[in-house]
Amino acid sequence: MVEKIIDITEEYSEETGSGSNVKIANDVVATIAGLATADVAGVAGMSGGISGGFAQMLGKKQLTKGVKVEIIENTVAIDLFIIVDYGVKIPDVAYLIQTKVKEAVETMTGLVATAVNVNVQGVSFAPGAEETAETED
Repeated sequence: MVEKIIDITEEYSEETGSGSNVKIANDVVATIAGLATADVAGVAGMSGGISGGFAQMLGKKQLTKGVKVEIIENTVAIDLFIIVDYGVKIPDVAYLIQTKVKEAVETMTGLVATAVNVNVQGVSFAPGAEETAETED
């Protein structure tokens, strides 16, 4: 991922007596999106994306894994690559992810989330769930 830092500049203000400058790195936005995604029930883990090869389960060190962020001016587009738990309603999980990620990113950064795309890369079977699914066929 190419590191880009968004520079949010406030023009000189007579109220404060000076201008202000806030810089937000892509990894910050990716971490916020990863944390918001991790809070959604039904998400088993994050995937490295199409070229990532193998899936990584959620963990503190892997919060940006499976998250692609593109910042243009004061807007952000986010792509998430996830693995869902077997048996969940995928559209419901995806909608909840979109809602939570958009809210978290906009609240914490002030950026406008123009897109939160959820890409389901796989299904995780709980121990014993695969055997149960095979016997039901």
